Amino acid sequence: MGSGSGLENAVGRDMGSMATNSVFMWTDRTTMPYKGLDRGRRYNFRNGDTEALLEKIPEIKHIGPRIRGRGGNGNNNVVRGERTGAFTIQGDYPAYNLIDPVGMRQGRFVNELDINNNRKVCVIGDRVKNEMFPDGEDPIGQYIRIQGVYFKVVGVFKSSKPHRGEYEDQVIYLPFTTLQKTYNYGDVVGWYSITSQDNVPVSVVEEKAKALLRQRHTIHPEDERAVGSFNLENEFNKMTTLFTGIRGLIWIVGIGTLLAGVIGVSNIMLIIVKERTKEIGIQRAIGATPWHVISQVIMESVILTTLAGYVGLVLGVGVVEGVNYLLVTSGAESDMFANPEVNFSVAIQALEILVFAGALAGLIPAYRAVSMKPIDALRNE
Repeated sequence: MGSGSGLENAVGRDMGSMATNSVFMWTDRTTMPYKGLDRGRRYNFRNGDTEALLEKIPEIKHIGPRIRGRGGNGNNNVVRGERTGAFTIQGDYPAYNLIDPVGMRQGRFVNELDINNNRKVCVIGDRVKNEMFPDGEDPIGQYIRIQGVYFKVVGVFKSSKPHRGEYEDQVIYLPFTTLQKTYNYGDVVGWYSITSQDNVPVSVVEEKAKALLRQRHTIHPEDERAVGSFNLENEFNKMTTLFTGIRGLIWIVGIGTLLAGVIGVSNIMLIIVKERTKEIGIQRAIGATPWHVISQVIMESVILTTLAGYVGLVLGVGVVEGVNYLLVTSGAESDMFANPEVNFSVAIQALEILVFAGALAGLIPAYRAVSMKPIDALRNE
């Protein structure tokens, strides 16, 4: 169980707090001619698409239009004093932080006033802070120059995703509208991040949004490749199904292990009953009832399984915690295994099952003990 949880925790940790009912959509070349337009045509999402999506698809809960600024691919695009750096510039709406939240360390994220007033503010990643403000200086309220334009730092964040943390920590977020106007992007939208309303599959939103966008950009209704998408809900459901299967297999193996232990206890009790045949005969001869003998054997079986089960539980939890400690202290946690753990209530349930099974394990030896006639038991050597 600890191993299974380690696998599941690693995958869940890599997703961070990202909304699982989300879909990401972008433009691609058309693959079918339509209304006199050739295949292979490029196009862009526009601000009007954002308004149309919100107006005509009520199943949308949050929509985060996004656009990427220039530079950052090895070319220095950020300057502060004598320090320069190459960072990823993203223009976002506040809704994006509800879809794929970042861990704010200082200040705040982009808000609606920034969007409406085209404010020249920015939210920087932890790596940006360390490189642009190396001496521990508080970056909040300070200015950095991005592609020749000064922006005021209003927030600092650190990614919660181990796998993508190094990349995300070197991102600078600007208000979407500010990036559009400052760098002359017009009304172009790079791509969309969308979540569905509660209890509505995001695949419903995905299909409606694709149909609407194809209609607005004169794309063939059957051209599935012209609007690219990644449905996180589908991937999450696949992982959920996978880990459900893993948990089921773990329970089968675990219960099989408990049954093997119960059979071992039963065999031990059979041996004990055989060795104490004469003692049982004496007890029966002086008036012990069959129930007295049965309860004695079952009690011994329960005590044996309870004691062994408790020791095994303590040792098992100790091993799991030891492995977790070694992973954390040695930095050996990977993308596939992290923080192995066992649910306490499930561990107690396993112990209860073992105790109950121990009682059942004592029934056969107990029945054998009372099935012997006292006179035959006394003759046994």
